[in-house]
Amino acid sequence: MTNNDHSHKDQEHNDGSRILIVTAVDAEKDAVVRGLAGSTKADVIAAGVGPAYAAASTAAALAAAAAPYRLVISAGIGGGFDGTAAIGSLVVADRIIAADLGAESQDGFISVDELGFGTARLEADSAWSHRFYEAIRTAGLEAVLAPILTVSTATGTAATAAAHAARIPGAAAEGMEGYGVAVAAQRLGIPFTELRAISNAVGPRDRAAWRIGEALASLEAASAAILEVLE
Repeated sequence: MTNNDHSHKDQEHNDGSRILIVTAVDAEKDAVVRGLAGSTKADVIAAGVGPAYAAASTAAALAAAAAPYRLVISAGIGGGFDGTAAIGSLVVADRIIAADLGAESQDGFISVDELGFGTARLEADSAWSHRFYEAIRTAGLEAVLAPILTVSTATGTAATAAAHAARIPGAAAEGMEGYGVAVAAQRLGIPFTELRAISNAVGPRDRAAWRIGEALASLEAASAAILEVLE
């Protein structure tokens, strides 16, 4: 096969109608792939844990694509804020916020926005987010459309959970990759959103209370539910 043949095959593989779904680890990737049931409308990658790996891996995948993706989704499991997102439920982002990007001071946390060094708040694509939310709800799954926080250190105390909730009213979930994925997509002008299946409550760290298997099952079900949206 010639180089031109390879290029032609790559173009067929990604003709601009596909989306990129970025997870952190293989277990999340596998859940999404099972839900998509062989669909050719999405490519799924495991980027690594944290916003730096997420941004770098997403940027590399977007740069290597034969044609631009029409959407990028950060997907995985994460923590849910008490009273907003229960274990096993799903959160679709309307905003993606780097909750710990800023500086500490004697008067409390100062966001990067307040410091004047850019923004930690990115708007998820409204049309895509609403379509996914409605598809997930129509499938009978519990879901909310709300801000999702990105943190570099997972919340492990009630005090930190309360501080995040107070600073970002309506926050429903936290993960460790969404903001990195979103920045990479935004830099290339590609719409983005985030999907989290809740495995634990945001707050005091209690491994015994985590329901990772339940969250992965919800992530799989949500991935199946959004298939019709991708068609």
